[in-house]
Amino acid sequence: MKVIHVDCDCFFAAVEMRDNPALRDVPIAIGGASERRGVIATCNYPARRYGVRSAMPTAHAMRLCPELRLLPGDMARYKTVSQDVMTILRAYAAVPGGGFEQVSIDEAYLALPDSVNATELATELKQAVRMATGITVSAGVAPNKFLAKIASDWRKPDGLFVIKPHQVQSFVESLPVGKIPGVGPRSVERLAALNIHTCADALAHGRDNLIRRFGQFGAHVYERACGVDKREVAERSGRKSLSVERTFATDIHAEQDIRRALAELWERLQKRLHNSQYAHLPLQPFVKVKFADFRVTTLAQADAQAGQEVYYELIHAAMQRQASPVRLLGIGGRLPEVNTGQLNLFE
Repeated sequence: MKVIHVDCDCFFAAVEMRDNPALRDVPIAIGGASERRGVIATCNYPARRYGVRSAMPTAHAMRLCPELRLLPGDMARYKTVSQDVMTILRAYAAVPGGGFEQVSIDEAYLALPDSVNATELATELKQAVRMATGITVSAGVAPNKFLAKIASDWRKPDGLFVIKPHQVQSFVESLPVGKIPGVGPRSVERLAALNIHTCADALAHGRDNLIRRFGQFGAHVYERACGVDKREVAERSGRKSLSVERTFATDIHAEQDIRRALAELWERLQKRLHNSQYAHLPLQPFVKVKFADFRVTTLAQADAQAGQEVYYELIHAAMQRQASPVRLLGIGGRLPEVNTGQLNLFE
């Protein structure tokens, strides 16, 4: 089996530049206004040369690039282009023994049998997407999802990178552990404390030692360091959760401010649930807290049903993890089993 990961290049910005060619050579970003403590959703490559990145606070992005053109975005338009892209990708995956999995608005996996020349097919689908939509995509071809996703980012934008089975070991050994999905900055720090910087370092440390130190996370790191990923490429079967969040104009900490914010979030979550097809289902609650220093913590309670007091207790418990004001609060709920099986907490 061969896997192709396809990722649209700076997708929202690409759509804006396609529809307004005058934006192509100027730094642009899609995101919330700095005065409302917004963040950058995505930016084009001229903006990235200034150090602007997605998930960066807009105010910081504007300091890095004072001439940055900030656009509010048009999600309805982006979804239409996404549907066009995914229709093309599904058609290329529709071969005997093939598979397709859309994982976000701008990326997807294709699984292909060994009889198909995946490199040629990836080249063709890149051209097909460009001709049909006017945007570019980057593709990675590899023996599994983990490696294909890394490969698609290797030669962006408009890139194509192939990792053949006999190249897996040499490629993975030099890979920084931070490239492994699920290994964030704090995990990188914890691994670095053990002198684990690359996948080769993780292998040398040993599976048992990693599991003893990190539990299942250690097993995950070791497996990926071996270049192994047994996940199948398969269509997702419905939404896994519903959530809402709010970034505050000024950090909050006082109980009355937390409760006031929670009341607003609870009302928004109820409206979103009411307007969805899941209004009759109970939610298993979880919360997200982003502190003033941008550290994020989440907390869930699997044996409870969503309610304002339950959310307050979860937020209160999450805030005990760090003595810092709160920049963002989010609340949501995991949906229970829906026909096809147990769903996960986060999308």
